[in-house]
Amino acid sequence: MTYLVALAFITILASLGAALFFMMKDGTDGKRKTSNMARALAFRVGFSIFLFVCILVAWKMGYIQPTGIAAGR
Repeated sequence: MTYLVALAFITILASLGAALFFMMKDGTDGKRKTSNMARALAFRVGFSIFLFVCILVAWKMGYIQPTGIAAGR
């Protein structure tokens, strides 16, 4: 599970970096703008939702346990 979460975070950061790259490079040098930045950001949102669902499923199945402040105190 740790590797899955780490891989998801790396993928999210890579997608965010790709969006930054496309934001800076698309439309320069007389080229027309493309939808690459929007696509990269959409992938980032999808990966974030996937990570959230994986963490939720891991918690429900008992793979991970919550720590910290007890609920209701």
